[in-house]
Amino acid sequence: MSGENNHETVLREAAVNALNIRSDGIYADLTFGRGGHSNEILQRLGPAGRLIALDKDPQAVAVGQQWQDPRFTICHSGFDQVSAQLDRLGVGMLDGVLMDLGVSSPQLDEASRGFSFRFDAPLDMRMNTTSGLTAAEWLAQVTETELREVLWAYGEERNARRIAAAIVAQQARVPITHTQQLAHLVAAVMPGRDTGQNPATRTFQAIRIHINRELEELSLTLPLVADRLSAGGRLVVIAFHSLEDRLVKRFMRQRSSPPPMPAKLPLRADQIPAPGMKLIGRAVRPSEAEVAKNPRARSAVMRTIEMAKS
Repeated sequence: MSGENNHETVLREAAVNALNIRSDGIYADLTFGRGGHSNEILQRLGPAGRLIALDKDPQAVAVGQQWQDPRFTICHSGFDQVSAQLDRLGVGMLDGVLMDLGVSSPQLDEASRGFSFRFDAPLDMRMNTTSGLTAAEWLAQVTETELREVLWAYGEERNARRIAAAIVAQQARVPITHTQQLAHLVAAVMPGRDTGQNPATRTFQAIRIHINRELEELSLTLPLVADRLSAGGRLVVIAFHSLEDRLVKRFMRQRSSPPPMPAKLPLRADQIPAPGMKLIGRAVRPSEAEVAKNPRARSAVMRTIEMAKS
């Protein structure tokens, strides 16, 4: 299958290995991107297997729609709508779910998408270009307080107060509509640069996460997909920054721990209910060779959890 468009899929084999594919199983790739993981899954499925892919990016969906495989279905949808999409397709339980939470290389490298400060382009940043406010539209109406909170919460930006004040002041003079306009403004008010990092990196990350509701959708989706897993089914998640990974780690820890019991209740160990899921291995990171080939893989962290077998 074609369509990856030079996009290097992070942890491609490792992630699909972690799914422990059954040839006749039903799987979901909730972040199709350019199809790297989906392609690998289909190579391991037999004629009776099935793969449902989701993506909110119309360009990604267009790639998947070119695939001619009766085992494969792609939906234009955010992953927080996974239950509705599965119900629509008549799919009940799943044998595995994969979530790659990174921004794809085509999104970053296509200037018109407005994700990167490397190009001067309209400040868009939407994963789904058919709905919602662009980053420029949001900046035109945001208050200084809200912007400061977004920069701190989603970008962990130490200079959130200074940057928010500068952006709102600039908006009152000339609207911020382009990527480099925003990047240059942030750089001008920063007291110093982090080594090797553009001073606008955290600001762009924070705005992108907010515009696309990335953390909210992740929080909603994790329990939805876990409850769709059949016995022995696995959830594999690849995160790319600490906020995502923290959510995933906390969720998997909770689901793999025994349910909370009343304090001082006299119970033997064999009387404590077993957790519904179990962690599979430790967190996995890309090898040095993969990072050398694809530097964007550097921050990836993969975690896997399995539904208890009956």
